Amino acid sequence: MAARQKKIIIMGAAGRDFHNFNVFFRGNPEFKVEAFTAFQIPNIAGRTYPPELAGEGYPQGIPIFEEAELAELIRRFRPDEIVFAYSDVPHIEVMHRASHVNALGPDFRLMGAQTTMLPSVKPVIAVCAVRTGSGKSQTSRRITELLHQRGKSVAVIRHPMPYGDLNAQRCQRYETLEDLVRYRCTIEEIEEYEPHIQKGHIVYAGVDYEEILRRAESEADIVLWDGGNNDIPFYRPDLHIVVADPHRPGHELRYHPGETNLRMAQVVLINKVNTATAAGIGEVVANINRTNPQARIIHAASVVSAEDENAIRGKKVLVVEDGPTLTHGEMTYGAAHVAARQFGAASIVDPRPFAAGSIRAVFEKYRHLTDVLPAMGYGEQQVRDLQTTIEAVPCDLVLVGTPFDLGRLVKTRHRMIRVGYSLGEAATAELSQILDQFLANSKA
Repeated sequence: MAARQKKIIIMGAAGRDFHNFNVFFRGNPEFKVEAFTAFQIPNIAGRTYPPELAGEGYPQGIPIFEEAELAELIRRFRPDEIVFAYSDVPHIEVMHRASHVNALGPDFRLMGAQTTMLPSVKPVIAVCAVRTGSGKSQTSRRITELLHQRGKSVAVIRHPMPYGDLNAQRCQRYETLEDLVRYRCTIEEIEEYEPHIQKGHIVYAGVDYEEILRRAESEADIVLWDGGNNDIPFYRPDLHIVVADPHRPGHELRYHPGETNLRMAQVVLINKVNTATAAGIGEVVANINRTNPQARIIHAASVVSAEDENAIRGKKVLVVEDGPTLTHGEMTYGAAHVAARQFGAASIVDPRPFAAGSIRAVFEKYRHLTDVLPAMGYGEQQVRDLQTTIEAVPCDLVLVGTPFDLGRLVKTRHRMIRVGYSLGEAATAELSQILDQFLANSKA
């Protein structure tokens, strides 16, 4: 008699959950995944993980429900195990969910590197973080530039953000800005892909990360994993670089799975040291030395610049920042806020009284936000709400700290000034040394 299949529900946010299913549960006769649940990201529940991706045993696909329905789903499906599969969550919140699940009967599982990391035939460099908004994207871009300078072709594979048609998003390759339109990217996707594309980097993303890896391997000397949130890599890294944020000291040990990244890292880059306190930097260094004393530590400045610094002085400004950094990253400011202070803005306008629709709901959910506007855009309506909000704010100009050109999507009567940030030269020199050693020892 065949053994009974274990029934599984996967708790996720349209990324890590799908990956864990694809690499471990798909085609595995020991398990049957009954459902996914969705959290953190709006408008991803109510869909179905399609049968074309789910594979044999799932002719109707797998339904995706709101995480708030979990108790009812446990009563309905009677699963043996609940798999927690999303990132940047306080440890205590993870254990609250575990306690809730255990009280209802099922086991609660966190899947680790052994069962979820895919091997590559090409050298893999992974750039991850301990929290959302630590600065891994600028680090990934700089590393890719340094590798190109050394004559290496690089495929940047970005952590998933499949918020649309999952079949259509199975394996995406980005080379031009037109690809962003063709794939109907959200603001959150554009923020990550556009800066790479503008520097001539090839970017892959999607849903099926084994298929993505095989395609990327066919055209690149090196695979660079550009992580999302504080998730661990999907691919087994030969060099694992993790970015920490001294503006949030202690968070490197208090968030899942950021602490896992910290403990796995070969190199920990402490970013933003030019704007952090000595005490904050010292606490992060002490925590690294306590949990991963073998890791090499790099102190890195994040250098803020603006298109027209003189235009900011004395002005009343609206600050717009990267959405996820402010929301589940829990930051209260970003690069544009730093630029407003650094370049002498007279005042920063509180956007909350002028928030429209879904943007108002964001402020209601994330109460720590005050004088910054998160550039949320998970769908067309939210982009319209963002534009309406910006238009309504009484200000002299808008400082935009998003990594892409927000003005291409949002039209406003206000002048927009883009704020950029880049890795400091001293940290770049240290990374160069590390990459030279890596290339000398690798198969690239």
